[in-house]
Amino acid sequence: MTKAHQRPTRFVYQLIAAVLMFLAMFAVAMLIGAAETTAKDVWLALTSRASGDKITLIREIRLPREIAAIFVGAALAIAGAIMQGMTRNPLADPGLLGLTAGANAALALTLALIPAADYYSIMLACFAGAAVGAFMVFGIGAMKKGGFSPLRIVLAGVAVSTLLYAIAEGIGLAFKISKDVSMWTAGGMIGTTWAQLQVVIPVIVIGTLIALFFARQLTILSLSEEVAVGLGQKTTQIKIILFIVIILLTGASVALVGNMTFIGLMIPHMVRALVGTDYRFILPMSAIVGASFMLFADTLGRIINAPYETPVSAIVTMLGLPFFLLIVRKGGKAFS
Repeated sequence: MTKAHQRPTRFVYQLIAAVLMFLAMFAVAMLIGAAETTAKDVWLALTSRASGDKITLIREIRLPREIAAIFVGAALAIAGAIMQGMTRNPLADPGLLGLTAGANAALALTLALIPAADYYSIMLACFAGAAVGAFMVFGIGAMKKGGFSPLRIVLAGVAVSTLLYAIAEGIGLAFKISKDVSMWTAGGMIGTTWAQLQVVIPVIVIGTLIALFFARQLTILSLSEEVAVGLGQKTTQIKIILFIVIILLTGASVALVGNMTFIGLMIPHMVRALVGTDYRFILPMSAIVGASFMLFADTLGRIINAPYETPVSAIVTMLGLPFFLLIVRKGGKAFS
């Protein structure tokens, strides 16, 4: 059997293993928490209309937040993979390049100016804010020759993110809505409702499907701009479409759970070590591994200091920062 035939077969086995890991992590997340629940309680909550305190807790509190963790983990992992492939920057991540900070600032501004804004309005504001944050970062990079180097882009991202977070804090203080902004942007799934999921999930699903459709073009684009042009790709149009996908995935994630950094950085690097550099394999695997990682982080946040909650964003940052430093030290090739 040739290598060309071996790779898809190997990927199928890897995908099955990833799905089994995801299902196991979902089961653990549903079973473990501050309130003691049994496998029977979870099964009844998922498959019947039975009532009871524990079943209601699982169905109305625990299940929505774990579904949120699944879709946000998948969305941010895919967004990070697209950014790394499109910019050929191993340090690219929606949280590091200004997108989540922009969405955060836009969310704060919306809550201040339109207190009665519905969830659709907030999500649209997050989309616009993510786009503004990204344009600011890449605009700074475009001001100087060689400004799109990985280190310069990350430094620009840190500067822009700091500015946008400060703007969000300033808006919160000026309009006396700091508590409301903090509750939205703390970085966690607590308080997620079915109504919120009904708004956000379709956006993430649409963004994911578009990304998968353009996976082949992204693979070529990740090799070289010249190669992509030589193969007849309309690189400008492809980049615009992929950029819109990144904004959709990041904006929807921030609207649902707030600020999450490093997921989009870590997961694609781990996945590339397993499946190689073909984005037809990287994107679906990133979605599954990202979802599993967020389930793990949320479960850890619920049990590490039960019955109190540890912010998921803090757990993700503690895991992600050493990873980021390792990638910087290895020149972006720690897992590639």
